[in-house]
Amino acid sequence: MTEDLSVHKTNVAGGRFERIAALLSLAWAPPRLRKTAQIASPSSPSYARTSPCTRITRPLAAVLLCGAVLASLQGCVEMAVGTAVVGTLSATDRRTFGAQTEDKAILIKGETRASNLVGDAGHVNVTSFNRKVLLTGEVRDEAMKAAVEREIGAIEGVLSIVNDLDVAGVSSFTSRSNDSLITGKIKAGLVDAKDIYANSIKVVTERGVVYLMGRVTAREGQVAADVARGVSCVQKVVKVFEYISDEDLKQMTKGQEEQSRK
Repeated sequence: MTEDLSVHKTNVAGGRFERIAALLSLAWAPPRLRKTAQIASPSSPSYARTSPCTRITRPLAAVLLCGAVLASLQGCVEMAVGTAVVGTLSATDRRTFGAQTEDKAILIKGETRASNLVGDAGHVNVTSFNRKVLLTGEVRDEAMKAAVEREIGAIEGVLSIVNDLDVAGVSSFTSRSNDSLITGKIKAGLVDAKDIYANSIKVVTERGVVYLMGRVTAREGQVAADVARGVSCVQKVVKVFEYISDEDLKQMTKGQEEQSRK
């Protein structure tokens, strides 16, 4: 199933992640790993009863822990390469540098406000792309869902909000780990896909529902949705794109290539 919440806009640029960046995301694990992880052994009686979408084996747990270590070293890597990292990512992102900066500020403020508002009664993920905010996760009731949207909407720079918060119990560690794996597989699939810029698409997964954000052409959006649907355990794909024209894509890609030759 695919749901489309996208809008049409113009003006873009191009770019592509290195394959290693997408594959490393497969090893990403939620922060509660060391506190709440329950690792199933193939010889354990409970192993056979778990779903292939939620089963976590010891080798996989090791991969997840390695991912956490790599993530902790990210700051050191960025210090070593200095402004080269920022410059490269900015050049290959279809948002303006100003929009990228605002998205980071919205993310930090949004997560803080949402956490203060819901406390232990919910779990809210805030994702901002080109000042368009996606809210996913779980909250206690409809009143809390509306309150979170109002609070995030009051943040300076937010242009619109897609509120897909679920009124449900807080998701389990197993569910979030599975979501992280789905996201990583989709990112790797986008890198492998032909004629599509993986860096132009942001992937968010919540309880098996995949949300795709970014500034893309209609063709790119369809390719990305097809890639996401092809990953096991995906329940639904929701497109939250800003569509741009093929002509704008050509112009921005040309401009980027000219700049890189200077």
